[in-house]
Amino acid sequence: MLQRTEPKGLKIMLYPSLASLLKQVNSRYLLVNIIARRAREISAMNDGYEDENYEKPVSKAIEEIAAGELRVTVPTEL
Repeated sequence: MLQRTEPKGLKIMLYPSLASLLKQVNSRYLLVNIIARRAREISAMNDGYEDENYEKPVSKAIEEIAAGELRVTVPTEL
């Protein structure tokens, strides 16, 4: 993930942009919930194991959505 450093050490995410993520999932609320759910799944699979190439679960979930690896289907009727 590319980042740039702003004054006072604030980091801003450049990729993937929110606009590109919203092309995959058309609701911000749904997008946040999907990222959180997938990040919990990834974290559970890692079982607390971290190595030098460890990628944060939320970052991995966002990248999966941006790459189209994670598909979301919403039923029309509940």
